[in-house]
Amino acid sequence: MILFSKEEMYYNVHVGRFKTPSYIIDDKMVRGNLFDAVEKTMQYIISHLKVAFEFTGKIQRTEIFEYPILAIRELVLNAIVHRDYTSPTDVQIKIFDNEITIFNPGKLYGNLTIEDLKTDDYQAQSRNKLITEAFYLTKDIEKYGSGYRRVREQIKKYPTMYFSFEENSGGFLIKIGYKKQKTRTIIDNVTDNVTDNERQIRVIEFIKSNNKISTKEISEILNISKRTILRDIEKLKKQNRLKRVGSEKGGHWEIIKPN
Repeated sequence: MILFSKEEMYYNVHVGRFKTPSYIIDDKMVRGNLFDAVEKTMQYIISHLKVAFEFTGKIQRTEIFEYPILAIRELVLNAIVHRDYTSPTDVQIKIFDNEITIFNPGKLYGNLTIEDLKTDDYQAQSRNKLITEAFYLTKDIEKYGSGYRRVREQIKKYPTMYFSFEENSGGFLIKIGYKKQKTRTIIDNVTDNVTDNERQIRVIEFIKSNNKISTKEISEILNISKRTILRDIEKLKKQNRLKRVGSEKGGHWEIIKPN
């Protein structure tokens, strides 16, 4: 039921953008089945992250998000897959200027310990075996306890970033952020105003996260007119970076990788 239902579920993901713990800039309650919850949560998070561009002399520029997207997705998946579904508490994700926190109800399951998670060879355990199996079959997760190893590998690319986790208030709390105010020039030079290029990068990231996302959904997430999003998509098509396969309703997007 919670995996595939189209009805609003009792279990939600509460995600928001914060300036301080008591100053909420924006928030959203993500409802729906678990697969939709992952995609909608990632879309929201990406929409609140800054993007920078690094020009290396090649035709294709390098896109740099202020957080490793693959690591964030892994942590969101873990929170949704491994939470305690007997608890009425929501998964809670807070995006601060220099930190993202993810809280899911339910402490570590079975004999798994905090020290185990700090190693690369712990034995995975799950309280929600059917949910874990479903996400494994869709290739969203692996069964072998490699999730945190992949997160650490991604974070190594961000030298001033930290990653911590602890059992807290009957649940599990993850923090990923910067050890000090971000000093990387390439990120600092990104303004809060979304430029055309940055917006197009976000469109690409949304499509990577959900290749069936509609232009209407993208426009609603970015709070930008559908006409503007359609114009961005046309530019991406002309740049040979994106193509549409199938009809508007039943088709999907494909990202074209540079040669």
